[in-house]
Amino acid sequence: MRLTTKGRFAVTAMIDLGLRQAAGPVTLAAISQRQHISLSYLEQLFGKLRRNGLVESTRGPGGGYTLGRPAEEITVADIILSVDEPIDATHCGGKENCQGEAGRCMTHDLWSALNDRMLEFLQSVTLQSLVDQQRAQGVSLDNHRAPKRAIAPMPSSVKPVRVNAPNSVFALGAALAKG
Repeated sequence: MRLTTKGRFAVTAMIDLGLRQAAGPVTLAAISQRQHISLSYLEQLFGKLRRNGLVESTRGPGGGYTLGRPAEEITVADIILSVDEPIDATHCGGKENCQGEAGRCMTHDLWSALNDRMLEFLQSVTLQSLVDQQRAQGVSLDNHRAPKRAIAPMPSSVKPVRVNAPNSVFALGAALAKG
């Protein structure tokens, strides 16, 4: 089995979401920044995760994603299979036509048994256990948001410039009508 970036990124993003959702919905932009995953790629993955009920989205200001079910009910297998990542080590995709018309290859049963063990293992690992593992390792939960700019106070030696110009089209029209 070859786990592609799709499966790895989906699991990583779900751990990030699981760590931070207690503070409210988590934006994909924030996950993208923290985990160095393309925002457009995350949008594709989360569309699939949402369709499979693993996440829920909230629109508008303060919106983002939350888990669709408790983290202890979501397994790594659920996440990987939700993003269309096959768990298959056979050469034939489980169709038993490894050698075309000749049928199965000699190692088909070996790779098929490996598929079963991998799926069994991934079903035994919950998202909650991965979140707990990250917390135990002391993962920082700061949001790595860009620092807010402070507006510096105007220096006392500088006097504000006063302009006596109209500030709208209506004020300009009124000023021209007077003049």
